[in-house]
Amino acid sequence: MTTTSKTAAVGPPASGREPTRLRVHRAWFVAAVTFVTIIGAAAFRAVPGLFIDPLNEEFGWSRGTIGAAVSVNLALYGLTAPFAAALMDRYGIRRVVAVALTVIAAGSGATVWMTAAWQLMLCWGLLVGLGSGSMALAFAATVTNRWFTERRGLVSGILTAASASGQLIFLPLLSWIVDRYSWRPAAVTVALAALAVVPFVWLLLHDHPADIGQKPYGAKEFVPKPAPVPGAARRTLTVLASAARTGPFWLLAGTFAICGASTNGLIQTHFVPASHDHGMPITTAASLLAVIGVFDVVGTVASGWFTDRFDARRLLAVYYALRGVSLLFLPLLLAPSVHPPMLLFIVFYGLDWVATVPPTLALCREHYGDDSPIVFGWVLASHQVGAAIVAFVGGLARDAFGSYDVVWLASGALCAAAALMALVIRKRPVVLTAS
Repeated sequence: MTTTSKTAAVGPPASGREPTRLRVHRAWFVAAVTFVTIIGAAAFRAVPGLFIDPLNEEFGWSRGTIGAAVSVNLALYGLTAPFAAALMDRYGIRRVVAVALTVIAAGSGATVWMTAAWQLMLCWGLLVGLGSGSMALAFAATVTNRWFTERRGLVSGILTAASASGQLIFLPLLSWIVDRYSWRPAAVTVALAALAVVPFVWLLLHDHPADIGQKPYGAKEFVPKPAPVPGAARRTLTVLASAARTGPFWLLAGTFAICGASTNGLIQTHFVPASHDHGMPITTAASLLAVIGVFDVVGTVASGWFTDRFDARRLLAVYYALRGVSLLFLPLLLAPSVHPPMLLFIVFYGLDWVATVPPTLALCREHYGDDSPIVFGWVLASHQVGAAIVAFVGGLARDAFGSYDVVWLASGALCAAAALMALVIRKRPVVLTAS
């Protein structure tokens, strides 16, 4: 009788159906906070192309000199990333990211008092480069690996797109500030944007699902939080030494170096001044870059979806081949005003901008397992080294030849080489051995 009464009290409603509660897994909230954090830190990525002409006019620094500071920033952005991934294993995501955002804010804010080129190297090259390196894609890779066992391709695509979303938000704003008030208020805006995200990181970004007693999204069993890993720098170098003995690492690093050369180093740094050379207003050129950001979000999320379903090597080959073809046509499209063929290029290039990231991440996971965030950090370092070289060489080419045409064409040829490299990456996983 008692059992019957209790059953009646807690049983299903008269409709005969159990009430359901729709609960969103906490991993998606962590991914959302990560997305917002990357957006806030992305302000610094919108600045280099906007500052080249103003700094040249105010201080008389050559484009090669300014490009050198940008190249230091890009190189450190990449070289810091693998150490940041290991530091996140040692000290936690929240601490590393909060400190990185603060360093970005300090470096960007300090530029308003600079009077010499070495100060640009120090503030924008060194400080912002180190801080942004800790906010690099290794951050997204670490969050994805810890919080998700399913939908990793989709999540990595979404988090990669966050940087493009930040560019979309900040490029029109910063170009308007530069055009109306000069570059110093724009630098302060970057600093404030980075600082504004710190409270979100500190209060809402959990390091591991086990911290709140949950399983990673899609996991069938609870995953205990691993103990902090000491010797972050040693582990980072050990993983590099092991990965460097495998062929896939060099192919992934080579293709990603070309990816960085043809995006961050080329288009992001030199598209605005190149368009301005052809009579296009800076605000218009910056708006076109922002439109690239719109389609970058679409392309990267779609690439994550494709990566969950298709061979990542073939996806990379297609992405690089299409990018190379588009760059070969760019010298013919630059003009004082925006016309339909240029809009077609912007849409096409935006869809392809960082669509390479989800399949590259997937290949790192396939070949290097638990060490994949650190391996991807080193692959990302090659991406930024490629970007740094072209940011510098692009400025030198403009000083020497009076145009960027030779750089567009050379980058298109490099993308064709990257497509071939992607196809020869083998599918067999590699087991790393300690050095």
